[in-house]
Amino acid sequence: MKKITVTVQEDGSVEIETSGFKGKLCLEESQFVKDLLGHEIAVQLCPTFYQKDNETMKRYLPICG
Repeated sequence: MKKITVTVQEDGSVEIETSGFKGKLCLEESQFVKDLLGHEIAVQLCPTFYQKDNETMKRYLPICG
């Protein structure tokens, strides 16, 4: 399920979080919110940003320490 969450903090700052999107689609789909609110201060990209549509994300966990 694709979702865009907008959180307004007490100090007036706004955070936009997307989920369910792969690749640059998260930036494209949330652009309308950024256009309404003004300029961006910071961007934090998650691993799915670098993932292609037909690619699955692999995680490797250490099994020996």
